[in-house]
Amino acid sequence: MTIALLTNPTAGKGKGARARDAALARIRAAGRDVTSMEGRDADEALDLARQAVADGAEALVAVGGDGMVHLAVQAVAGTSTPLGIIPAGTGNDVARYFDIPRKDPAAAADRMLAGDQRVVDLARCGTKHFITVLAAGFDAIVNERANRMTWPKGQMRYNIATLAELRVFEPLPYTLDLDGRTVSLEAMLVAVGNGPSFGGGLRITEGAILDDGLLDVVIIKPMSKPALIKTYPKLFKGTHVTHPQYEHHRVRSVTVAAPGIVSYADGERFGALPLTVECAPGALTVLA
Repeated sequence: MTIALLTNPTAGKGKGARARDAALARIRAAGRDVTSMEGRDADEALDLARQAVADGAEALVAVGGDGMVHLAVQAVAGTSTPLGIIPAGTGNDVARYFDIPRKDPAAAADRMLAGDQRVVDLARCGTKHFITVLAAGFDAIVNERANRMTWPKGQMRYNIATLAELRVFEPLPYTLDLDGRTVSLEAMLVAVGNGPSFGGGLRITEGAILDDGLLDVVIIKPMSKPALIKTYPKLFKGTHVTHPQYEHHRVRSVTVAAPGIVSYADGERFGALPLTVECAPGALTVLA
């Protein structure tokens, strides 16, 4: 069988293409058959990925950031085809989950070639899946603004979008269904985690476990804007969990509703609220 290598060459300001070349060299040196694929856009890339799985690929390997992993997950979710990851993005949270080398694509390829497998859960919404975190509040609004901006590029665009939204943001009215229990409240954000972090190591759903059959729902209740700014750095260590406005639930299914919010998952635009998300136990096999 053949390993199918799916690349986003523009990931990480061009790191995707370099990572692909390093991974291809390593895979071929190991004597394995590999096919390199690259779509002209996300839809074509997903079609290529699904066809590779249907054709019986030994593994589907995503080269890029969390967005490319998200795309590949749609092709392999619920199948026996394992997912390999060669990180080449800016956040690379999924690679963090599995301790895959994030700055050495050859080493990441070696890890994939070793063949060790781990079966983990996914979060499912209709026919779509995600592996990291669904953002459904202030963080999603920032993503929407950043995506509308053409300048600057990279992380600075998100920093500017954050400051711009922070000036006008007010707590949102949410209605949540937590395994059949309805809760209505105001909050700064609601995050639904399959894994513990997003956004390059922001551990918003600290404590989330990839194979426990549960989703972690985090609510950040209303706080002042200075308090929000002060709390933000704590997300990198997960120490925000002691804040009095933090609330955490573990559920098998959650419905999140709030007016005017478009959610993001794995850093990608996912869908307008309301959305129902459920855990899909054991839906993904990862080569790690």
